[in-house]
Amino acid sequence: MNAEDTPVEVRDLLHRAVSGGRLEPSEALAVYLDAGLHDLGRAAHEVRLKKHPEPVVTYVGDRNINYSNICVCGCRFCAYFRAPGQEGGFVLSKDELAQKIQETIDLGGTQILMQGGHHPDLPLSFYEDLLAFIKAEFDIHVHAFSPPEIWHFAKLSGLSAAQVIARLKRAGLDSIPGGGAEILVDEVRSRVSPNKCTARQWIEVMEAAHGQGLRTTATMMFGHLETPGQRVEHLLALRALQDRTHGFTAFIPWTFQPQNTAIQARPLTSPEYLRLLAASRLILDNFDNLQVSWVTMGAKIAQLALFFGGNDFGSTMIEENVVRAAGVSFRLSREEIERLIRAAGFRPRQRRMDYSYLDQAQGARR
Repeated sequence: MNAEDTPVEVRDLLHRAVSGGRLEPSEALAVYLDAGLHDLGRAAHEVRLKKHPEPVVTYVGDRNINYSNICVCGCRFCAYFRAPGQEGGFVLSKDELAQKIQETIDLGGTQILMQGGHHPDLPLSFYEDLLAFIKAEFDIHVHAFSPPEIWHFAKLSGLSAAQVIARLKRAGLDSIPGGGAEILVDEVRSRVSPNKCTARQWIEVMEAAHGQGLRTTATMMFGHLETPGQRVEHLLALRALQDRTHGFTAFIPWTFQPQNTAIQARPLTSPEYLRLLAASRLILDNFDNLQVSWVTMGAKIAQLALFFGGNDFGSTMIEENVVRAAGVSFRLSREEIERLIRAAGFRPRQRRMDYSYLDQAQGARR
């Protein structure tokens, strides 16, 4: 659909969203499905500029560390996991973890994103000990353990999710990533990740984390077995939780990568990605930050996405394994990210997880 094809009633909805009005569920779906792509992008960019008037695009220096790939979930979309006892399974040693963290710090990183599989035999104390080791050895932000992992820890330990979060926080956990959300609709989850936590449980973990003062991100992996309406349902679930807690720092959507997985799906096109991103900016009116996905879409589309509602370029992603296992391997250095941001007409700033800026002196020492 071209920009000039936007129906009049949908143009009115775009204007209302730009003016600060909230889109109701049926209106959100109409905007997502029926707005011309250029009109949708223009409206999303206007909202982005209202939230962030300065021409700044942020990014974070971090490394995605997988502490283990051993997992009992068997999610159909995952090409990375290994079943217990399967060749290629691993649990990272402390020496290996320390080496990865030191390399991250040496490259100017300020945090690690640490996630892993649902290991059936590691007790909660293993993860507490891991956090305590990191905090004793390094001055680094630990952004770790997605809601399905925390729910898994709770099941194994016999504790509630809130109790698990409290123990992990005491051990050194600083914030929680939004992984494992996929699509927050159980009809979809039962088909693609039946052994993971439900949509309600994912929300419950995030609400408990926010209640204990931990900030988190929110994500969406789309383009597998869900419908466009279910994507909007996912966004509305995130918006409702953000209304209650204001604990999400950012929303991060990315497209499903079907290669080497057990799901037959066509890869989504760049316009389909940009449409979802722009609609997210309008529907998620209570989210300040929207992250573009160069990891799955590549650098050029990520630059374009900065004009479809995005204001954050994501992570330097010093290491990334899960998407790579699905056959996609875009890599960018910090210098390349900054060059791409400048080439798009913005000023790059390295940030922390909470979106505060690193000061210029820190940047100069990197």
